[in-house]
Amino acid sequence: ASFTISLRTVDKITVTIKLRPGVLPRCQIRFKNVSRSELKIKPGETMTFTFTCSTPEKYFIMEIQKNIDCVSGPCPFGDVHLYPPGLPRLNRTFIWDVKASTKAGLELRFSAPWLRQIEPGEMCPDFVSYNINSCIDVTTVNIGTFCRNGSVSRVKLLGGVVMSLHLPWDSPVTTSGFNIANRASIKRLCIIESILNGESSITLMSPNYPLGFPEDELMTWQFVIPSNMRASVFFHNYSLSNCERKEERVEYYLPGSLSNPEVFKLSDSQPANIAGSFNLSLQGCDQDTQNPGILRLLFQVVVQHPQVDENVTYLVDLSKEWNMTVTIHFEGWPSHIPSMSEPICLICKDPRTCDRVLTLVSGTIYKISFLCKDLSRLRITAEKGISCVDLRWCQRKIYSLSVPMAITKLPIRLHKFIWKLSAPDPINIEITSPSLKLQQHVPEQRCNTSYSYSIVSATPETELNVGIFCPGGSIEKIQMRNNITISLKTFGKGFLNESNHQDLKMSFVPHIKDECTFTVSPDPKAKVYLQTPSWLYGLPPYVSISWYVVVPSKQVARLAFSKDRMGITCETGRAYVNIKEETLGAEETVRREDELLPEPRKMYHDFWVNISNCKPLDKMQLALQFWVTFADRQIDLGLILGMVAGAGVLVAIGLTVCCVKKKKKKSQNPMVGVYNANVNTQVPRKQGLFTKGRKTNESHVYAVIDDAMVYGHLLKESNGSVAPEVDVYRPFDGPIGSLPPSPPPLSFRKDIKHSNTSNTEEPPPLTDTDHDAYTFAHQKSGQSEDNGDTNEKNNGDTSTSLLENKEQDSSVE
Repeated sequence: ASFTISLRTVDKITVTIKLRPGVLPRCQIRFKNVSRSELKIKPGETMTFTFTCSTPEKYFIMEIQKNIDCVSGPCPFGDVHLYPPGLPRLNRTFIWDVKASTKAGLELRFSAPWLRQIEPGEMCPDFVSYNINSCIDVTTVNIGTFCRNGSVSRVKLLGGVVMSLHLPWDSPVTTSGFNIANRASIKRLCIIESILNGESSITLMSPNYPLGFPEDELMTWQFVIPSNMRASVFFHNYSLSNCERKEERVEYYLPGSLSNPEVFKLSDSQPANIAGSFNLSLQGCDQDTQNPGILRLLFQVVVQHPQVDENVTYLVDLSKEWNMTVTIHFEGWPSHIPSMSEPICLICKDPRTCDRVLTLVSGTIYKISFLCKDLSRLRITAEKGISCVDLRWCQRKIYSLSVPMAITKLPIRLHKFIWKLSAPDPINIEITSPSLKLQQHVPEQRCNTSYSYSIVSATPETELNVGIFCPGGSIEKIQMRNNITISLKTFGKGFLNESNHQDLKMSFVPHIKDECTFTVSPDPKAKVYLQTPSWLYGLPPYVSISWYVVVPSKQVARLAFSKDRMGITCETGRAYVNIKEETLGAEETVRREDELLPEPRKMYHDFWVNISNCKPLDKMQLALQFWVTFADRQIDLGLILGMVAGAGVLVAIGLTVCCVKKKKKKSQNPMVGVYNANVNTQVPRKQGLFTKGRKTNESHVYAVIDDAMVYGHLLKESNGSVAPEVDVYRPFDGPIGSLPPSPPPLSFRKDIKHSNTSNTEEPPPLTDTDHDAYTFAHQKSGQSEDNGDTNEKNNGDTSTSLLENKEQDSSVE
């Protein structure tokens, strides 16, 4: 088909048809039997042409530009038409270049359904878009790009304007949709009017966004809002330039305000819950010529009906709290940002200060209200810091890790409460749950409560995810060496009822040896599962963890591991599992990473389980789980019979000795008085406090003895060196209190009990990997104990005392 375009000179319209950028010239324009890739028709010309292909819209675009002079001649007020008619069906752009004086600005008025501003690069749903540029002398400022169906009804511009309308080739649009209303001096860059009749949300941007608002310029947005509606302003993205003079700011003219204009910084919370129409102006500054920076602003205006409960206030008293923040936010914050079209929930700390996210700080009392149709979409996240610098002061304090009632009373679900516990190196942290105790969340024993605690112990070098715990278990106490983060997370609505029963406590304690120590006090009927921290990623290298398990009286515990090996190979050091009961003479069971873990065993007393890691090879990780069950102790019939038989033997021996003594007593010679040279012959003196010791105590001296029992010759034969059987120190082999058991000595044997056998084989030589830092320590044997005898060192040597006294008496004679 052929097309004829005829342009009148008076219209000052130029039509240009050219190839689309980036398209190969597979189609041509044929004009007067000449093929070309571009055709330009000027005012007063008429041209007839055809295309060499049947789908020219794939290859060509068209620009129709009309020049309008409102300076030297009358300005054509009224509707702007799409002219000329009969144009080919190509993607086309209509451009109206209107010249105007800066003393008399132009007003563009748009017909319903008005316009909606979009961000650069965004596409309109129907691909019909408007672009508005303001021309001041030789400077062009991009006011913005707009789609149809919005709230922008008018735009006033200082100086001339270049207006563009982009239409796709198949668009049914036949009118421009705007008119030139009048000329009026506005003394600012532009004024954009937006009409919002019902509940809605709009987004607007400063001119030249995101490249930067012109230096030292002023512009205004006028919002027309019914008096029965409420509007709120939110700044979502902004940046500031480097000012040499003045200050960048926004100014509001608000209905009913006694201080118009109200001035705000761009970083301030912007006015909210505005009743009726208002103006918002953006003022730039004189920028630094060397480093001007960029002033830009993207903001949102939300209009909604007054909420039924907007006058209902909730008291949040944080005046007695310390180092705590409370954030009320929408669900999914901060990772999820709701779209502009989603219903909005606002939190207000006063009638004009509202936002989607509101942060409250400790030491203050707030009266907050909500502009929200559905409070179930709101959440609370709180954080509290507790620290200790001087253990002498903070060791006596017990801190309650419970959610304050000021938070639980709000009609909003608590999402998370975080305690950050910090202390210097010599001070450690102890977590207790005296009444409820804690259950470790493991695959075999999952938490089903309305809340749980996530505990993470961290230093700048290492982070240890201790695990997830919930109330109602067997763990009474957790001691940790590093700074701790405890996060309480809620599930469902049940926490509001259970929050009154929280009993998690925290205190600062002196230095502990292991990275983490658990005290477990299970119910006699319970089966307790316990696993190493950092379960998903494995225990960090060189970390040692201990569990102290309390065995109820008249019960026997059964300890078993969930697998038979540790499953790692050490690159440096050795990994150990140590088990020891807290009883006199208990044997310690030790296994290395290259050995089988202990078989299930019975434990009759409280016991320790210690797991110490090495540096595993490659990506191997140490993750162990064990469980403990209880049963009643069974009475051993054989043991009872043995005890009865033993008692019978003892009775028989006693009767025999008694009979022998009686018989001997009848045949004894008369008693002989023997002079005892060890009797104290000194003159009695005044006794001091605590002066009577073994030497002055005659309980070890016989005044009269049997003549058959004289033993002076024994003393001569031994030269006084016979050691008595009293007051001799014996190594302590009993329980060691609250300390966990020690790993084996460096010359490790498979089991400590084997060292007492008759096997005299030499131990293997030590290797470099055997020199590890163990986490348990034995009490050193051979250390003397104080026997309470303060007068002499050798009070226990009775024979020596007898000789000394005898020599003294001889010298007196």
